[in-house]
Amino acid sequence: MSAGSAHMPEKLVLGAVLSSLSFFCTAVVSALAKAAEVLTSAAVVLLFQNLICFLIILPFVLRGGLSSLKTEKPGLHVLRAVSGTACWYALFVAITMMPLTNAILLTFSAPLWMPLIARVLFREKVSMATWVGAAIGFVGVIMVLQPHHQKFNIGALIALAGALCLAIALMSVRWLGATEPTPRILFYYFGISTVLCTPFAIADWRPFGVGGSIYLIGIALALLMSQGFIVLAYRYASAVKVGPFVYTVIVFTALIDWVLWNHVPTLLGVVGIALVMGGGVIAVLRKASGCQPVAVA
Repeated sequence: MSAGSAHMPEKLVLGAVLSSLSFFCTAVVSALAKAAEVLTSAAVVLLFQNLICFLIILPFVLRGGLSSLKTEKPGLHVLRAVSGTACWYALFVAITMMPLTNAILLTFSAPLWMPLIARVLFREKVSMATWVGAAIGFVGVIMVLQPHHQKFNIGALIALAGALCLAIALMSVRWLGATEPTPRILFYYFGISTVLCTPFAIADWRPFGVGGSIYLIGIALALLMSQGFIVLAYRYASAVKVGPFVYTVIVFTALIDWVLWNHVPTLLGVVGIALVMGGGVIAVLRKASGCQPVAVA
């Protein structure tokens, strides 16, 4: 065994820890957003999330000069920003209508949609194992929704729409990651997203006071930490190894939802969550490549 291979297990563990920390921060973003939306609107939360992140990373990006912002893929940057912003907005609206865990679960069913999008829109070949994983995951989604047990929640439909947007965002990040450096990807994402959110925030403006300001700053910092941890994770482990840890966000969110909002999932819901996570892991493992996606959206 070579020296390099001897160190590989330790790097994989570090990659797993960093990835889990990233998705813990994502769970914190969602929880803070749910709390903040008592004080202001989802559009305002999303605007300041992106604006604060943009202002924080701007000095670091500009250190490389304006030439570092030159891109040959403006369309992909716009696609990523539009789909990512739509995903976050859908999630922030959904969490006001349903338990936080369910909203996160449905939104993070995105890997289950990726094979369908890849096949229908981009004519990519999809393996049978990936289809099986997606089917298992969708059974889990149905169990979580429990359509036979209660009226369909419009929040669930919004969260599923967010999942479709997240799937598109993840695919665009994968394509961007092949040639674009991380600072440039983040610069265009937060910059374009800020512009996109501004008119919606103005139309739905609600003053938020000092308490709201603390929530908004916390949301932005947690999101930046999520981005940073996932970038570091991919330095120590491949996408195949780190990708499945995306589903730790559901575990973290369920714990937060239980502690803060006293929401305990039903047995059927727990089984559904397990199926979504299992099916999603299969889909992630089959679709993972050497590219390095940047955080969630």
